[in-house]
Amino acid sequence: MTMKTKKITVARGTFNVRDRENADGFPVVMLHGWPESSYCWEGVASDLDPNLRVIAPDLRGLGDSERTLDVKAYQKAELAKDVIEIIDALKIQDFFLVGHDWGGIVAQELAFLIPDRVKKFVILNIPILTNIKGAEEVTKAMIAIRYIPYWYQYFQMMPGLPEAMIKGKEREWVSFFFGKKGQDGTIPREAIDEYVRCYSIDNTPATAASYYRSMALDAPHWAGLAGKRFPMPSLYIYGNEDSVIIPANIMHLEDCFDSIKIEQVKAAHFLQEEKPREVAELMNRFFK
Repeated sequence: MTMKTKKITVARGTFNVRDRENADGFPVVMLHGWPESSYCWEGVASDLDPNLRVIAPDLRGLGDSERTLDVKAYQKAELAKDVIEIIDALKIQDFFLVGHDWGGIVAQELAFLIPDRVKKFVILNIPILTNIKGAEEVTKAMIAIRYIPYWYQYFQMMPGLPEAMIKGKEREWVSFFFGKKGQDGTIPREAIDEYVRCYSIDNTPATAASYYRSMALDAPHWAGLAGKRFPMPSLYIYGNEDSVIIPANIMHLEDCFDSIKIEQVKAAHFLQEEKPREVAELMNRFFK
């Protein structure tokens, strides 16, 4: 069952949305990360239970959604409010929620905003905002390697630098992050082509960088989340070959959830594209 794309305009803006459109299916809202778009869920969706209705929006500033130049719009709680307006416009009340990378952070914000509507929660390869002990373990590990895996984050925080250096080099920039798995076809060529196309849309180097530039605005809010727990049944699927989200990130998760199950997949950061069938099977078991 393939997903169809459509534009939805709400009070907060215009967003591109992929929707399996099986109206009787229970909704699963799937949020992508950087530098991807909602296209990243196509492989998973093809093996996901056909009785589930997959809804995957392009987040603000990425995919085919609107490019907003105000960095404040990229605070992750604000992006979560975008998603709430989208699902409200689709007349969806209760749903399962899935998030990868920055989509996983936005999903956490959304789960805190409307916890009663999120019936089950899946997170892939992103830190848990309330995992204080895990963050301390990550800090120790990153100090030992001088935070080198985070270089692209600091690069994008530099004023004007991504805008000056990425334009005209979108294929080189995007392809770099998919590494050997992109070169050897493990991650389909057509997926990378799609992300290059989207990154070539005017102002994308700036709007994509805003995910990182807004972190200074996010930080006080995140500090205020300390001690909060996710009440809904949750699943963390970890691609254990990731160089940025390291094993320390999944330590102490029991402190953050009332109910958490952890599954590991032999894959790097973009695990839902490297192993879509395996990821879909884990979700199918969890959602049942």
